[in-house]
Order: sequence, then structure tokens, then C-alpha cells
Amino acid sequence: MNWLLVIAGAMAGAPLRYLTDRAVQSRHDSVFPWGTFVVNVVGCLILGVITAMAPEKLRLLLGTGLCGGLTTYSTFSYETLRLAQDGARGYAAANVLASVVCGLGAAYAGAALGQALR
Repeated sequence: MNWLLVIAGAMAGAPLRYLTDRAVQSRHDSVFPWGTFVVNVVGCLILGVITAMAPEKLRLLLGTGLCGGLTTYSTFSYETLRLAQDGARGYAAANVLASVVCGLGAAYAGAALGQALR
């Protein structure tokens, strides 16, 4: 039965990723992948909150399912590689550094928020 929770969360997370990515990216005239950056950082924040305060079934639905469908390491990797290959090495390096630092910071902040709300 747990796998149904994961599937249900992913069914919401994947379209949410696509729609958010398109909405964010359409507002920026830059080669930097703002849409992927935003969904990954927001996903880290949500996962931090959920991990700190939610019971197991909710962690499966929202953590594994929703956040798993929302965030995307493969797209982050591809977009970073594309930036480097296209000669935008500064953007590629900034994407890696900002994604790691902001993602970890968001996960930490989410966990702290989850603990405070508990």
C-alpha cells in the first residue's frame, strides 16, 4: 500500500515541476536554468519540513512522492553540462554552487521549521 502513496505524490509532483519550471523560466531572459533551480530548492525546503515533522505515511506521499517528482537531479546535471558545452562556464559553475548551497540551506531551514512546528 505504501507504493500507492508514492505514486500519488509523484503524480502531483511531476506536473508541478513542469508547470513551475515553465512559469519561472518564462520570466527570465537568461541562459541560467532558473526554473530547475527554483523547483530543486523549493523541493529541498519542503522535504526538510516533511522529514522533521511528518509521520511515515505523509513522508511517503509528500517526501518520496511529491518531492521526488518535483525535484530533478538529472535535469540539473544536463542543463549544467549544456551550459558548459555552450561556453557559459561561469553560469555552469554558478548553477552547481548555487544549487548545492541553496539546496542544503533550504533543507536545513525546512528541518528547523519542521522542528519548530512540531
